[in-house]
Amino acid sequence: MKVAPIACALTARGAECVLVHTGQHYDPQMSDTFFKQLCLPQPDFHLDVGSETHAVQTARVMERFEPVLLETRPDWVVVVGDVNSTLGVSLVVAKQREALGCGLAHVEAGLRSGDWRMPEEINRVVTDQLSDLLLTPSPDARQNLIREGIPDALVCFVGNVMIDTLLAQRDAARRLAMPDRLGLGDDYVVATLHRPSNVDDEATLCTLLQSLARIASERPVVLPLHPRTRARAREFGLEPMLEAVRTTEPLGYLEMLGLTDGSSVVLTDSGGLQEETTALGIPCVTLREQTERPVTITHGTNRLAPWPPTPDGIVDAYRDALTRRGQPFAGPEGWDGCAAKRVVDALVTTRPGARLRMSGRAQ
Repeated sequence: MKVAPIACALTARGAECVLVHTGQHYDPQMSDTFFKQLCLPQPDFHLDVGSETHAVQTARVMERFEPVLLETRPDWVVVVGDVNSTLGVSLVVAKQREALGCGLAHVEAGLRSGDWRMPEEINRVVTDQLSDLLLTPSPDARQNLIREGIPDALVCFVGNVMIDTLLAQRDAARRLAMPDRLGLGDDYVVATLHRPSNVDDEATLCTLLQSLARIASERPVVLPLHPRTRARAREFGLEPMLEAVRTTEPLGYLEMLGLTDGSSVVLTDSGGLQEETTALGIPCVTLREQTERPVTITHGTNRLAPWPPTPDGIVDAYRDALTRRGQPFAGPEGWDGCAAKRVVDALVTTRPGARLRMSGRAQ
């Protein structure tokens, strides 16, 4: 969802774009379907890193991406988000930057949760420290980077590329009529759970499923089931608790967008859904202790559930969110469907290798 609008904007600008799929996300419903629905071309390179521990996955990305970098010798390598692939690619570019003269640009730079227990937080911070061009989605991100010693000259506010995709695909998603297809009517709740901190701990997962079951006694709850969550529920013997909600297989981007767009409330531990619900004006309860996207709270429809989680706390947060349904709000700056164009403008007008020049080692 983040790469598609950037690739489209690069092509429209006449730039040569090489697309690398690391294979970190490999489930057909979480990879292949997205390529088809977002009209992304087939990747020029597929690294097939698959699922493994954080260390093994990051190492595989590094090992398999380096030959691609040496073969293609790009002006810029653009990485998005905060996954292990982002970190692995960034480390390779940083070590080859001087020899190849290429730059590293990070889309979604500067997001911070402050929670170092999250692998994503480590990935974000390290990637930003290595980047030549830090492309931020919200004004608060710049302040985070400046506090960490990033030169202001390397930071460029572009807005949220996820919202480019949402605005471009919203009508197509609505035409799928997902609520009707699932027999939900016009008053239902969408939930997602996939964060290791939520689903890998038996007590936490049990609490969250108990909460969803109580909410489901008031209105239907739809839970597209992430493979990790399904596996842990089976491992912990919690599968009977899933019977209270309507589970589905992982959904494609358009199906999930259409389902979210028609919902009354969303409960999630997904960063992307925090952003999408803000753009759609759907009340959201984030099932995490912190969020790296505070703009969705200050300028959006999101709120954090009380933590540590309890069924009472989550149900109360859900009911509070429900009372805010339909209220007007001012959306965040730069979430206007033009972020990818600003990304490409920054790439075209910025000379690669800023990190080296600032360290006194101009090429």
